[in-house]
Amino acid sequence: MVKAAAIGDRLIGQIGDFGPLFEYTVKLVLLASFFELVLYRLVSRLGMHLSKMAATHPWITPVFTTLTEVGAWLLNIVAVLLFLGLILAMALRVLRYEPSRLVKGGTASAALLLLLTLAFLFVQPGMLGAVIYNSLALLTLALFVAEYLITHQERAQRILVGTYFLGIFGWLYYQIVSTIYSLSGTVAAPPLVYESHRAGEALMVVASIFVFAAYGHGLSLRTKNRRQRARAIAFWATTGVIFTTLLFTDYWLDSFDPALASAIRQASQGIGWIFQFGMGYTFYLPFALYIAGLLCWAYTVVKLLMMGRVAGYGLGLMFIAGYALMFSNLTLMVVLGIMLLTLDRMKPVVAEPLAAPNGRLLRGSEGLLVKEA
Repeated sequence: MVKAAAIGDRLIGQIGDFGPLFEYTVKLVLLASFFELVLYRLVSRLGMHLSKMAATHPWITPVFTTLTEVGAWLLNIVAVLLFLGLILAMALRVLRYEPSRLVKGGTASAALLLLLTLAFLFVQPGMLGAVIYNSLALLTLALFVAEYLITHQERAQRILVGTYFLGIFGWLYYQIVSTIYSLSGTVAAPPLVYESHRAGEALMVVASIFVFAAYGHGLSLRTKNRRQRARAIAFWATTGVIFTTLLFTDYWLDSFDPALASAIRQASQGIGWIFQFGMGYTFYLPFALYIAGLLCWAYTVVKLLMMGRVAGYGLGLMFIAGYALMFSNLTLMVVLGIMLLTLDRMKPVVAEPLAAPNGRLLRGSEGLLVKEA
């Protein structure tokens, strides 16, 4: 009987497979982006929210001013690292894989986006420049998503990337169409801009939950491994308790203590205001869904990072950028994240020589096994 030795289950998406320069650049991008998110986009907004308390607590102003300055400094570092990471990723795509038309198109579009970002550092883009930039970003993401859907056959991964792209599309459509209407000076309301904005945020939250289904394997309750089963029980029990508690907290508190419920609502509005300005989430959906997405995303990214998977860095950057891509560095962060996901793929199935029972060799020739005469 003729048997083939398939080694297609071996991943080539390890971060160390692409050289030390690319590895440490991507690691620094993710680390600096995370601290920029916390210190600049979130903590600085928290300082603005606590401006009334600064009159009675003098330490608030200098502390948050320092954190904001550090965050702004990190913003510049992230921008430089993003440029380097994108250049290295584009070079790897061209050198390591066959440059198909789709690969060439995505790489050329990303290169043009980088050049446009550099040009806008010296020339004010204005509304027309914003339309061109967002349209080019949308085209670049569409090309990378199309490549991902072709090269990745697992359904959960396809659903994840498709849902994420539709979420970002909702934001970019809102920005492009609104800016075009403002540029034309028309007083008519742009079609479906607010609906697309809200639908995009909902899809982003759903995508953060789908991350676990696509890449967070290993928490199945059906496993026979006791340690993995105990880990799965602990994770799902904790997630279920948190989700249920958050989903019904407002109802329970309003029933037992309306004053406490009102105070918690005001505090949640402040948190929502911070995240709206920092990441673009308006929290119009149940708060439990956002927490569920955060837990699924955090667990999966940490697991992939510990495994050294390129996908972990890509998913980390994609969601750290947030929903509202107000700055060019956030757009480049999403582009680099999608590019890293395309680099995380399976090796093609190949055959290796096997020995037949009678001692004759079975060799592979162009993917087929033949019997040596």
